[in-house]
Amino acid sequence: MATLSSSEAGVNHNGDMELAKELIAVAAEAGADLVKFQTFSAAKLSSGEAPKAEYQKGSTDPRETQQQMLRRLELSRDDHLELIIECEKKGIGFFSTAFDNESMDLLDEITSCDIVKIPSGEITNLPFLRHATSNRGSVLLSTGMADLGEIEAAISAIVQAGTSRDRITVLHCTTEYPAPMEDVNLRAMTNIGRAFGVAVGYSDHTRGIEIPIAAVALGATVIEKHFTLDRSLTGPDHSASLEPNELKAMVQGIRNIEKALGDGIKCPSPSELKNKPIARKSIVAASSIKAGEAFSQENLLAKRPGTGISPMHWDYVIGRRASRDFNQDELIEL
Repeated sequence: MATLSSSEAGVNHNGDMELAKELIAVAAEAGADLVKFQTFSAAKLSSGEAPKAEYQKGSTDPRETQQQMLRRLELSRDDHLELIIECEKKGIGFFSTAFDNESMDLLDEITSCDIVKIPSGEITNLPFLRHATSNRGSVLLSTGMADLGEIEAAISAIVQAGTSRDRITVLHCTTEYPAPMEDVNLRAMTNIGRAFGVAVGYSDHTRGIEIPIAAVALGATVIEKHFTLDRSLTGPDHSASLEPNELKAMVQGIRNIEKALGDGIKCPSPSELKNKPIARKSIVAASSIKAGEAFSQENLLAKRPGTGISPMHWDYVIGRRASRDFNQDELIEL
């Protein structure tokens, strides 16, 4: 099963449309399925006095409020349309996360994508959950900062809104930028799947690419990862994002894991069959054996190549008599 790779441009465009278009090009070159932005109204997302997170203070002006920071990162309706056209040119799917009802309505109006992403901060926003997930083709529910009870309540609200459980993918997530390795708790992803009978994925905020690749090996069907053109750029998420070469390596790593997982049936693979007679052994004469002589522990050995009688038939061969003379190292025939 192919893993949906969602490259999170997020707000790493810094409000600059040319930068946003460069991010689209990078995601397409990396082989990602989708490039994801964020759709919001700063006034609806944050109150005027809401403080910024500590990680945001370190990478933006520490004197401004969260709302002031967000205003610089808003995308207008026309901006969205321009980015959708750019995605079509580059051959990559456009996707965006809405943070309020009006933003969700905008995305419904201008995009044909029937996937909805519920960000971690909205998992306890019941009115938004109901509005955003009514009769959807697919819902991605991010769970940063949430416990199992909150996840259960959100899934219940989504199902009641008209989206069936089999169309919900729950994304395990740690909401810190960058997320410390010891806080990732990747096993929680598989536990979520078992607990609620849903598909699972992983929204990653760690440094590097090994954790999302490991998540695919554990069964993630969706991977979301922030990326940027340059981690040294000013902005809230750049420092915890992948640079272009890393994003490409991550997507390639995911595709390699998809191939490597296979179907779970243990049998010789096509590529190794040619090595079977070379690496395995056959029963051979340990010394010269005369016709009529009994085969014994003393005059037989197991040696390569594996083109003769398998040593697994050792007990059957022992005690039988040679039908002809055998030279040392010659494959035994019965």
